[in-house]
Amino acid sequence: MPDRNISWVSDYYHLELIIPTVFGGPQIHDLKTHLLSALGEQLIHQGRSVLFTSCSFLVQELLASKRELKLAKLIKRIASFEALIIDDLGYVQQSREEMEVLFTLLAERYERRSVLLTSNPPFSQWEQIFKDPMTTAAAIDRLVHHSVIIELNIPSFRLEAAKNTKRDATLAEPSPTT
Repeated sequence: MPDRNISWVSDYYHLELIIPTVFGGPQIHDLKTHLLSALGEQLIHQGRSVLFTSCSFLVQELLASKRELKLAKLIKRIASFEALIIDDLGYVQQSREEMEVLFTLLAERYERRSVLLTSNPPFSQWEQIFKDPMTTAAAIDRLVHHSVIIELNIPSFRLEAAKNTKRDATLAEPSPTT
C-alpha cells in the first residue's frame, strides 16, 4: 500500500495548482478543488488542522477584520491551522485593498505554515490579481519558495460543450434555398 503521509506540511511547504482552464461536468465539477479537498482530507486523517476557504470569502473576511481593526487577530486565528487551502485565487478580480490584505496573510504564513491554493491564471498573469509588479513578485516569491507546483493542462469541459452546442446549432439550421 502506498505511503499516504503528507509530511511536507510540517516543513511549511506550499502547493500551487495552476489550471489554465476550469474543468467541469456532471461528475467532475472542479478538478483543482477536488484535488485540494482530497489533500485536505488526508491531512485531517493524519491529525493536521486544515482550513479550506474560497479566496473571495477569505479576502472579504480579511477586509472586514481590517476595517474593524481586528486583522491581526484574524491572521493569528488562521495561523493556528497547519494548512490553509485557498481555492480559486484570481477567479474573481479583487480590488487593490483586497489583494493587500491577502498578501499580508500570505506574508505572515511564509515559512511558518503551509498554504495550498488553486489558480486559473498562471504566474505570468498574476499582476492582474495583485495589481502591481512589486506585490506580485513578492507574493510569487513567497509561494514558490519551498513549493510543489502542479500545472494541469486539461481541456475545458465548458469550452468543449460550448463548441459542441454551437456546432449542433449550425448543423440544425436549414440551408438557404436558391
